[in-house]
Amino acid sequence: MQQACEVIVDIAHANVDRLFTYLLPEGLTLPAGSHVLVPFGSGKKPREGFAIRVFEYDASDAVQSAEQPAVTLKTILRTLEPYPILTQEQIELAYWMQKSYHCLIVDALRLMIPAQMRGGKVREKIERTVQLRDIDQAEEMLASLLDKSGKPRSPKQYEVLELLVKAKTEFSVSDIAAYIPGASSAISALIKRGYLVEGGHVTFRRPDFTTLSPEKHVTLSQAQQQAVEAIASAQTAKEGTLLLHGVTGSGKTEVYMHAIERCLALGRQAIMLVPEISLTPQTVGLFRERFGDEIAVLHSRLSAGERFDEWRRIRLGKARVAVGARSAVFAPMENAGLIIVDEEHEPSYFSEVTPRYNAIEVAAHRAKSFGAPLVLGSATPSLLTYYRAQSGRYQLLELPERVQNRPLPQVEIVDMRAEFQAGNNGIFSGRLVQLLSECVEQNRQAMLFLNRRGYSTFVSCRSCGYVVQCDNCDISMTYHKGENRLRCHFCGAVKPLPSKCPQCGKAFIKYFGIGTEQVEEQLNALFPNTVTLRMDTDTVRTKDSMQQMLGAFARGEAQFLVGTQMIAKGHDFPNVTLVGVVAADATLMIPDYRSTERTFQLLTQVAGRAGRDENPGRVVIQTYSPAHPAIRFAKTHDYKSFYHYELEQRKKAVFPPFSLFIRILFSGDDEAALQQSVTQYSSELQKALFDRLGANAEKDILLYSASPAPIKRKQGEYRFQILIKLLRTARLSDAIQTIYTFAGDHRSELFAMVEVNPQDML
Repeated sequence: MQQACEVIVDIAHANVDRLFTYLLPEGLTLPAGSHVLVPFGSGKKPREGFAIRVFEYDASDAVQSAEQPAVTLKTILRTLEPYPILTQEQIELAYWMQKSYHCLIVDALRLMIPAQMRGGKVREKIERTVQLRDIDQAEEMLASLLDKSGKPRSPKQYEVLELLVKAKTEFSVSDIAAYIPGASSAISALIKRGYLVEGGHVTFRRPDFTTLSPEKHVTLSQAQQQAVEAIASAQTAKEGTLLLHGVTGSGKTEVYMHAIERCLALGRQAIMLVPEISLTPQTVGLFRERFGDEIAVLHSRLSAGERFDEWRRIRLGKARVAVGARSAVFAPMENAGLIIVDEEHEPSYFSEVTPRYNAIEVAAHRAKSFGAPLVLGSATPSLLTYYRAQSGRYQLLELPERVQNRPLPQVEIVDMRAEFQAGNNGIFSGRLVQLLSECVEQNRQAMLFLNRRGYSTFVSCRSCGYVVQCDNCDISMTYHKGENRLRCHFCGAVKPLPSKCPQCGKAFIKYFGIGTEQVEEQLNALFPNTVTLRMDTDTVRTKDSMQQMLGAFARGEAQFLVGTQMIAKGHDFPNVTLVGVVAADATLMIPDYRSTERTFQLLTQVAGRAGRDENPGRVVIQTYSPAHPAIRFAKTHDYKSFYHYELEQRKKAVFPPFSLFIRILFSGDDEAALQQSVTQYSSELQKALFDRLGANAEKDILLYSASPAPIKRKQGEYRFQILIKLLRTARLSDAIQTIYTFAGDHRSELFAMVEVNPQDML
């Protein structure tokens, strides 16, 4: 009897997204989860794949008949790594994702390994070393390098050899080269002479994360201690979802670290997710101080080598705590005892590319599989999460006060309508300028928030009203003064700035709206003797730029930090005593039922950056809608009142959590053909839904609409959508399954995706 295995071939196509059986070569031991190379197709082209199951294969048991002759199985060519790259839990997770998100199994499996691992684009790093061939002959070797006068004939060779003689141990070539510039050629020459021997060992490329603020000895408050004990009880019970709701600056991170300490003490592993890459340096710095090399970091800004090695450290058990952004939820752990999702309200936990997964749902599934609690943390939990906590599905833990009873910052609302009427048409109110001046005088720091990058949000003709739009997308282009050109923030297309209106030909082109680039410029004009840093996707494109900028600000090398939502949460800068929100209305106008919730969250989070040390903080929110509930409740840091207000509004409109939205998106380059296809698809799907739900369909389906997407054209393709709103009843799962099944049975090149409660309604 011979061993065989079932393999998922690494080809992202629905027709081959299934198990293929291969024989194992004689003498090969292959655990499930191995990365293998197999012959595939009639041409037997070598393809990578994932071994899912290994079993004993008896050829005599194979079904054969005249209609179904015996199949000759191909043999696996070789394994690609000396250890299985997938755990059994990850294999099961992939099948759960296939069912939950209606994706290909191979697409789910790809999420669980570093992308560059496929195709062998990244490998283990071998640290080259050298040492003396014979320590007993060291003096003779040194003497042979001297001339008759006693001077080295080759000073570099002599210096290298002398170093190794004194050290009497192995040295890495890179360390020698760092100590002795230009040593490489000297080392090669000494090897040829037979004085040195080469060696090497596998090493790990580690990302350089430094602590932005030194850790202080922390005594837990009573509320923090109660939270730690509640999480400990859940760890003992090996189950449960807990919501840690704490005001900004209440010490949630300290609670996380105490919980992780206990987890490690129990001999288990932990995963901690943070929403933004920008939070990772500070978080990892703090965690490294506490846990040392037990920490591994996983996120997209690492180099391919660093990401591979951090993943490998986890897989080989050399790191027991994974910290990172969304993708870290797939960390290759076998015994996780705790999963934490910080800032759980963040939309960045939802994948925007296939497979379109929800990292919090994945975390919940993994926690259940491991027998581990899931901790969700936020100062502004999503309305759905808090609703579940209020209904008893989650255990609610509260941190109602800042650490050391520090006061929450005082928030002022500035009505920009009144500023305009008073003759101020600038981007800063008089009050904000006053407080910025005080910051400069007192040598304090300030952060200014505006969730729009660029210089001006659009360019228009004052004569005819023409707005410069992207040729590929249904959106206006943003002016970037530093580049002196227009840029589309959807597809990245650029245009030169027109000197005349392309439509009417008149020279009345003017910039409108403000972005972070303009805020930075105006700050520099108001305070020419200060340093301003700007953090947005235009300024942090390189691998380490974000860390360097945050580090410079933490060290006090800049007075002001201007940024988008990158700066709105998670950062702890003791010297920041002022936060200015330049335009609080920007997110209120987005056509999304969550715009009020997200505005409140952003304002509360950014306000929480002020006054996190001994000096009290102040916040100025500039707005044209000072009476809006999101702004009123943010002023008083009153999450619970906001929650009850917003929940009532959702209930009246039958919006989530009282219903569920499903969005089916289509795209294509032919608008007429796309519209025709969507119309037919919509009609047939509607019939299928009504057939499945029967007499209750009209009650369960609150909205069924087929129309162009709010942004009709994106990246050169037209977009149409079917939007369905379903009442939460016992038949909800039947409706969802019908929609997904229909989508699977009616695949076409125009079909894009199905989303449940989409995070982006545009």
